[in-house]
Amino acid sequence: MKALLSFFEPFILMLLATVALASVLPAQGQWREVVAVVANAAIVLLFFLHGAKLSRQAILDGARHWPLHLAGLGLTFGLFPLIGLGYAQLPLFDGPLRTGILFLAVLPSTVQSSIAFTAMARGNVAAAVCSASFSNLLGIFLTPLLVALLIRAEGHVGVSWDAARTIVLQLLLPFIAGHVLRPLIGGIVARHKPLVTVVDRGSILLVVYSAFGAAVLNGIWTMVNVGDLLALGAMSLTQLALVLLLAWNIGKWLGFKREDRIVLLFCGSKKSLASGVPMAGVLFPAATVGLVILPVMLFHQIQLIICAVLARRLGQEPPEEGASAPDRRPVATT
Repeated sequence: MKALLSFFEPFILMLLATVALASVLPAQGQWREVVAVVANAAIVLLFFLHGAKLSRQAILDGARHWPLHLAGLGLTFGLFPLIGLGYAQLPLFDGPLRTGILFLAVLPSTVQSSIAFTAMARGNVAAAVCSASFSNLLGIFLTPLLVALLIRAEGHVGVSWDAARTIVLQLLLPFIAGHVLRPLIGGIVARHKPLVTVVDRGSILLVVYSAFGAAVLNGIWTMVNVGDLLALGAMSLTQLALVLLLAWNIGKWLGFKREDRIVLLFCGSKKSLASGVPMAGVLFPAATVGLVILPVMLFHQIQLIICAVLARRLGQEPPEEGASAPDRRPVATT
């Protein structure tokens, strides 16, 4: 477990350092415009590479296990938003923080950590690759739609036409272009995974710096106190625990094998910071993005710690009687 946590620890530290930097030295004036342009370019490149990494074979393979993937999508984009809507009604949160709770609830699942935890827990890794990939692909369409529906229901303005156009130009078209060009560039992307990781994490850090810098200039630390952070942390813990419990039992009710229940457990309960931060920068005004992504950042760190412990425990349990050993061979995600 320590080895797995150490894989994520440097990025979490960089994320915290970026927030601290934005709090002390927020981008202002012309520099702020430069940071915004660079961050937008990084997001375009990020979704282009995501499209190039997703293989068509993974899509075809995943379609064969549609009950599992439908259950996962139902948790991610159905049950989780309903739970988030309930938490958003608590009098503890208002304004952008409440919006952030709703935004967290409608995000797609993670890819990399979901697959890693599934492998550690001796689950169906191939199905996890497909389920997490489907979630991210559909998230490009469903997350903005659900944001518009839920936030409008809360009395806020939904996704504008300008935001919809930006989603298409900055997220969807680059993703499609990357996937179409996969036969030409897929091998290059696969051979340069460290560079892809740099783009992936670098784009998140740039957007976080830009968003928190704008939030600092608008007085974020006068609007959020220690009590708010503790309340968000408690919400993240209870929300994650509830979804994990439901995911495991729904897998049992649907008659899934243990290795498939593990896929549902991790792919259905996770929320993607990698997708969430760029989308927030597109969907919400710059002045509020810092507060909106705060619940996502807290939930992200908590889900990594809790799911790592859970995956380790599941991996040490004996297999079910009569069950075949799950396929734990490395699976290509590109």
